[in-house]
Amino acid sequence: MSLDRKTTALKQLQGHMWRAAYATGQVTGEVFEDVVPAVRKWRAAGLKVYIYSSGSVEAQKLLFGHSTEGDILELIDGHFDTQIGHKVESESYRRIATSIGCSPSNILFLTDVAREAVAAEEADVHVAVVVRPGNAGLTDDEKSYYSLITSFSELFLPSS
Repeated sequence: MSLDRKTTALKQLQGHMWRAAYATGQVTGEVFEDVVPAVRKWRAAGLKVYIYSSGSVEAQKLLFGHSTEGDILELIDGHFDTQIGHKVESESYRRIATSIGCSPSNILFLTDVAREAVAAEEADVHVAVVVRPGNAGLTDDEKSYYSLITSFSELFLPSS
């Protein structure tokens, strides 16, 4: 874990370990305060929201079910993890699009990792890079190439 390996088995083990910590309230999932209002607005407009994380689906459900904003699982239409493919492989994004019955060109992927953004774009998925405290830095080229946001409130998305 200290090497931040994104292997499926390790992420699943991590999810099992976290279950007890979330259940007892020792751990809560950090959700930035702009996320829930933005997601509620998108869902009210008929948009669907999916999570694609290197964390297992189980870990995602723990995080969003025990978040700093409460249980927000109702706001999420589905979850994907590395079982669909690695986030730096463009085929993973195509598989997700097929799974949700959507053209890749109708998907917006939010990430803080430039390599993931590259893979998503290769699959014809739209990308915005989220710049948050603690994220890895971006190169000057990445900063000028990608749409950057610091808050979900900066996204103005069309209705479904």
